[in-house]
Amino acid sequence: MADFGDWIGRSETRQDLLTEGLIDRFRATLNLGHHGTQTPLGLHWCLCLPDTPTDQLGTDGHPERIASDDSFMPPIPLPRRMWASSAVDFLGPLVAGAPLVRVSTIKSIKEKQGGTGQLFFVDVEHETHCDGTLFVRETQSIVYREASTAAPNAPAVATRLDLAAWNHVETITPTEALLFRYSALTFNAHRIHYDLPYATSEEGYAGLVVHGPLTATLLLNLAGKVTGAPIASFSFRGQAPAICGEALHLAASGEGEMIKLAALADDGRTIMSATASF
Repeated sequence: MADFGDWIGRSETRQDLLTEGLIDRFRATLNLGHHGTQTPLGLHWCLCLPDTPTDQLGTDGHPERIASDDSFMPPIPLPRRMWASSAVDFLGPLVAGAPLVRVSTIKSIKEKQGGTGQLFFVDVEHETHCDGTLFVRETQSIVYREASTAAPNAPAVATRLDLAAWNHVETITPTEALLFRYSALTFNAHRIHYDLPYATSEEGYAGLVVHGPLTATLLLNLAGKVTGAPIASFSFRGQAPAICGEALHLAASGEGEMIKLAALADDGRTIMSATASF
């Protein structure tokens, strides 16, 4: 495997404009209702996005990995790429109509061996400035994995779902329309979110996969609803894929300035664990 040390420290800058139209479409996608120009939680994941031309996408829908002096992400030749985790600090609310600048920097690249084979973890720091002031700081971890060797549609190991320990629980069933709209909001062409034959036959999932940041956004908004206070920080870690059409239980509990969250499947699997402070 090639040495990707030259990519550590690379950065890129992207600009955007937060419009009221984007806020309205985001709220409509998540059934959040309308609250004027107030920026909903999780909207920063829909801003300053990569805009790779369609003819430069790979077979999985992600941008092709090219080793060049002006490429940002390292060309790691493992076929599966997933958003593993993030830690976010919210330093203030983004303002509709203000210019946005996001500076992204690769902080580390680590190779590991896991149960599915070789893994690479790439940590990227994103700093989003609104009208010249830093408003969101995030460290995002992206994992690259080998091709799946599991049989397609392999059933999950059943366990017992126990929600008794959680103070607040909401249940949703992600639909194809929700996944399509979120892919559009985030300009995400990864085929596991909309191409059922590809998701099941090529990558071995039980169905269309719910976006990691979509699940994180649902938990983040649950935290905001439960606390009723501005969220100062939020971190999450994906543990298993959520599947379109299957119930997703969003749970929260905690006291003081910290709240614990989780997204759980009907069979008891933890899809995502998270914490929020306010």
